[in-house]
Amino acid sequence: MLLQVLGTAAGGGLPQWNCACPGCTGARTHPHRRRRHASLAVQAGAGRWFLVNATPDIGDQIEDSHALRPGPGPRQTPVAGVLLTDAELDHTLGIARLREAAGFDVLATRPVRHALLERLRLGATLAPYTRVRWNELGAAPQPLAPDGTVTATALPVSAKRPRYAVDLPPDAPGADDWVVALSLRDTTTGRTLLYAPALARWTDTFQQAVEAADCVIVDGTFWDDDEPVRTGISTRTATGMGHLPIAGENGTARRLSRVRARCLYTHLNNTNPLGDPDAPQHRMLRDWGLDIAADRMVIDL
Repeated sequence: MLLQVLGTAAGGGLPQWNCACPGCTGARTHPHRRRRHASLAVQAGAGRWFLVNATPDIGDQIEDSHALRPGPGPRQTPVAGVLLTDAELDHTLGIARLREAAGFDVLATRPVRHALLERLRLGATLAPYTRVRWNELGAAPQPLAPDGTVTATALPVSAKRPRYAVDLPPDAPGADDWVVALSLRDTTTGRTLLYAPALARWTDTFQQAVEAADCVIVDGTFWDDDEPVRTGISTRTATGMGHLPIAGENGTARRLSRVRARCLYTHLNNTNPLGDPDAPQHRMLRDWGLDIAADRMVIDL
């Protein structure tokens, strides 16, 4: 199974256009610190790739990956569809950028699909331009391509919904599936990637998936729980915003340091000190046997 990391930043990217925090200022001064919105591409079959989340950076992310560029035909593209982990704007706005395609698939859980079709009206908006097949993603492994070997399974990790959908009925079907982790498995080799760019709770089911995976790419939005309050971007803690922190007594690093899988962090917020390659927190991660995913990283499982 071949994977391409397309971006590793949280909403707004690094730097964020309207932010002059130390992280964003540092990324403007040192371009090698720049990070695009968190996304991933997985090869689902011969010449057929799925994007995991469609970010505002989708055009540049495709252009920056040789495997995703169009050809040999003038309108022939290997991008076959999109897998969604949630309905947040930074993970879905890029769907509209695919309007030039002849057609593509979107796989999402029931509440995410409902929000995109009924609140953002993406189905009606794109219908005059292209044919989008909206498929439901759930707990059963779903093949990404008829002739491929990669399957996707959704694991609920949060009931947090985007702001534009907060007034939807809380007891609607699939209400716990607003945010999911994706288990991508190659059925030929049995190798598995677990991708969770947003993680609000560490359930027993998620723990089992971590232990079964060969590679885990997980939520690294905030270094510690107080970071959003300390940096002044929010009155809520990291956990209050729906993101388990990396460090601390209840941080994810301690859990990940005990598993056999290769573990990488993604979805870094602009306030996260890990955005600075010289920050001492990198040494702490290495001591735990962990690392940060990098834009353009290729993972061959």
